[in-house]
Amino acid sequence: MPDAFFASSKNRKRKRSTTRDDGPSTSKKPARGAKGKGGKSKQQQDAVTKKRKAADEELSDATQDDDEREGIDELDLRAPDVDPNAYESGEEDEDETPAEKRLRLAKLYLESVKQGISLAEGEFDAAEIDRELISARLKQDVMEHSGKVHLFVADSYDLTQPPSLRTKRGHRFSVTAAVASSDGRWLYSSGKEGSIIKWDMHTGRQVNVFHKCRVDKGKGKHRDTGDLKGHTDEIWALAISPDGKYLASGGKDRRIGVWDVEKNEWVKGFGGHRDCISALAFRKAPPSLQTPTQLYSGSYDRTLKLFDLSTMGYVETLFGHQAPVLSIDALRAETAVSAGGRDKTVRFWKVPEETQLVFRGGGGSKWYDDLDGMDEDDEGQRSKSGKENSKSESFVEGSIDCVAMIDETTFVSGGDSGSISLWSTQKKKPVFTQAVAHGMDLSQVETEDVAMVRKPRWVTALASLRYSDLFASGSWDGEVRLWKLDAKLRSFSLIGTISVLGVVNSLQFLTPPKDFVSAASWASPLASSAEDSETHAQVNGNGKQTKSRGSPVLLVAGVGQETRFGRWIQQKGEGHVNGAVVFALHPRT
Repeated sequence: MPDAFFASSKNRKRKRSTTRDDGPSTSKKPARGAKGKGGKSKQQQDAVTKKRKAADEELSDATQDDDEREGIDELDLRAPDVDPNAYESGEEDEDETPAEKRLRLAKLYLESVKQGISLAEGEFDAAEIDRELISARLKQDVMEHSGKVHLFVADSYDLTQPPSLRTKRGHRFSVTAAVASSDGRWLYSSGKEGSIIKWDMHTGRQVNVFHKCRVDKGKGKHRDTGDLKGHTDEIWALAISPDGKYLASGGKDRRIGVWDVEKNEWVKGFGGHRDCISALAFRKAPPSLQTPTQLYSGSYDRTLKLFDLSTMGYVETLFGHQAPVLSIDALRAETAVSAGGRDKTVRFWKVPEETQLVFRGGGGSKWYDDLDGMDEDDEGQRSKSGKENSKSESFVEGSIDCVAMIDETTFVSGGDSGSISLWSTQKKKPVFTQAVAHGMDLSQVETEDVAMVRKPRWVTALASLRYSDLFASGSWDGEVRLWKLDAKLRSFSLIGTISVLGVVNSLQFLTPPKDFVSAASWASPLASSAEDSETHAQVNGNGKQTKSRGSPVLLVAGVGQETRFGRWIQQKGEGHVNGAVVFALHPRT
């Protein structure tokens, strides 16, 4: 005999489709029947069961939810057109242990990696090459997701006379930024005249120009520029998306422009900033369903804004800086680093947690003049007498102008004192500081007491080869300086210089695809000796795979006659040209 509680509740639900006399009206009657009138109670239950079955057959599909609650666990909620085995990964077993499941998933991942790698054909040993490629791919995936420095390649590049490509006759005024696409096909440069030029990196020819838009001069300063498909003033910053699909630009017109570089069209103009756009940076993670294309912008209004280009929408605003934001950089994670200029801070933004870490600069650095510390002997030669007698000068950092991320927890910054500081998210103070990285600048002053003023050249641009021990800095001393981090990320040292005339307003490191050197004739390495080239050709001719010491790297520099935000420094003369320069750094043979 069923329980009285469940019997009464089911009968109550059936009152809508049956008469009121069918079954008991209260939950106590079945219990009394069980004591004194057991037979009558059993007959009533049988009648209710028969009527319930008849009612279930007459019910429509729309009213079956209440009737079928008892068998909800037995329902197949999957779509009728889908194969039931599609939800099960191969060889899945109910008795499978966690260790066996991990092993099965690892094998599936290896199969997907094999499908994604093009297999070698011909005279090579395909099995051996596949194993090496898969091993390298797995190591690369692990290292990149760890977010730490894992490429120690600074010493492997030949910095003596690297091949270069210089753009010609493109911008009338100073170039403020230059960026290249990740596939090494296109180069983009912006100038103070308000135009963006697209260059072919294989040939160095000009492909397209995004011209400055003309605005009708109306009364008042507030003119509607929302419908214009372009910029109306100087362009100060450029950034290109990781997949090379979108180009972002910003400047004095307070708008962020998004361009479709394949169609060479204006896509979207973002407003929101109350002052000039001074910095732009894309998140370096490849776009997917889980990781949208995110763009960071910095402005003179002291804020950062985050945009999602997958939906072409605004996400949020980041507050904290007390001065104009002059530089931004980001890597794969949802974090960013910004330099606050005159507030002398570098801020590390954790976007998902909505928190920030503040690193305060503005410290002083001493510089010793070695020439002043030398004594001249009778023969006219100089000999060092130690730092005690050498002339020392101290410079206080008044502004942090540029920043570059090395990995997810390490970054470098440069300012107007000429110092380059190495930072870690684990310490609030710089781990290491290189004073007067680009030397001293002598300027004439029209005063009676002082004829020449010595001041350090400030660092105008920084860039790093992502997750490696190599980064570069620029100023107006005629050189781009390359620096190497030590293995423990505690210091760095100068390893070489590349001659560049003018003010370096932007720098970018890029790892091009393997076929870039063959497609771009200018990027081929200069043959150091005929014997090396012959030996290399013989090894390849025998059909044996040679292990390369490293892949070539491109260094893109935007060079102008003036600084990016003003005209405080002017470099004019022979060789000082407004344009972009691309250097191809090849590994030593």
